[in-house]
Amino acid sequence: MRIGFVVNEVRTEQTGYTTTRLAMAAINRDHEAWVIGAGEFAYDADDMVRARACTAPRTKYKSSETYLADLTGRNARVERITVDDLDVLMLRSDPSVDATHRAWAQGAGIDFGRVGMRRGLIVLNDPNGLAKAMNKMYFELFPEEVRPRTIITRDRQEVRAFWKEEGGTIVLKPLQGSGGQGVFLVRESDGPNLNQMVDAVSRDGYVIAQEYLPAAEQGDTRLFLMNGVPLRYRGKYAAFRRIRSGDDMRSNIHAGGRLARAALTDDHMRIAEIVRPKVVQDGMFLVGLDIVGDKLMEINVFSPGGLGSAQKFEQVNFSHGVIAALERKVEYMSYYRRNFDNVEMATL
Repeated sequence: MRIGFVVNEVRTEQTGYTTTRLAMAAINRDHEAWVIGAGEFAYDADDMVRARACTAPRTKYKSSETYLADLTGRNARVERITVDDLDVLMLRSDPSVDATHRAWAQGAGIDFGRVGMRRGLIVLNDPNGLAKAMNKMYFELFPEEVRPRTIITRDRQEVRAFWKEEGGTIVLKPLQGSGGQGVFLVRESDGPNLNQMVDAVSRDGYVIAQEYLPAAEQGDTRLFLMNGVPLRYRGKYAAFRRIRSGDDMRSNIHAGGRLARAALTDDHMRIAEIVRPKVVQDGMFLVGLDIVGDKLMEINVFSPGGLGSAQKFEQVNFSHGVIAALERKVEYMSYYRRNFDNVEMATL
C-alpha cells in the first residue's frame, strides 16, 4: 500500500505528532509512506496530480525520533511522485496554522485531493467534507442537544446581551483558530472590559460567544472516532483526558494542561452516537471529539492529534489500528477496481 500524508510543512513536523506516528506505523507494516507539504503539489498537463514528497529510507523504525530524523535529514528520499497512483492520501494539514501567513495553503490538500480522487484515490478525510469545516461554524451543524448554547457575531451589544442571558459568565473565542488561542473566559466582574475583549477576538474575524460549562474546570476528554464510531483497538478505546492548569480555563497541552487517563461514560458514548450520522455523511474517517461533561465542545476533523497520548495510558498502539483500517479500504477498492464513491469509502 502506498500512502501519502499531507502536512503543513514537512520540516515543522514533530516526533509526538499523530501524523508522524501514523506514517511510522505504515512503514513498520511494510507500506510506503510519503509526506507531502501543502505547497508541494502540481497539476500537470497530462491531467495528473503530482507532488514533491519525502519518505524515510529504512523499512523498520523503533522510535518516532529516529523516523523523523531520517525523514527530515539528508538520508530522506525526495521524489516527485504521482499522487493519483497512491492508494490513500490522508489530509492532515491544519488550516488555522496557515491562516495568517500562507492563506493560499489552507485548502491546498483539499483542492488537489479532490482532483486525485477522480481516478479512485482514497482521500481521507473526504475533501468535500473538509471544505465544509474550514472554521468552527461547522460545529454548529451538529445537533443542538450536544452543543453548548452559542452565538456567532461581531456585534459588541449582541455579545453583551448574550453574556447577561448567561448570568455573566461566557466563553469568547475566534471563529477561525485552534489550540486554545484567543480564548477568553468572561466572568461577571469582566463586564467593564467586555468590549475590549470582543475587539481583541474580532480582530481576525467573527466571534463565538458560548455558554460556560462548569464541568470544564475538570478538563475535557478527547475521544477518537474512526469510520464513524469510537476507535477501539485490541479492546481499548482511543481516548485521554486533558486537565486544565490553575486558573487557565484551556486544557490544551500547549496551554499548560496535563494529561490523564480517560474514564469513558455513557455520556461520551451518547455524544459519539448522536454525531455519527453527520460524521459519516461528510466522509470523516478519523476525527477527535472534545467532550466536557455531557456536551461536545469541539470536533477536530483536520488533524486530530493525541493518538500517542491515548497509547500512553491504554498501552495500545492505536496507529496500527488506523493503518489496518486503511488496508481494508484499499482491499475493498481492489475488488471494485477503484470504482467506489470516496465519501462512502471514507467510513466503510
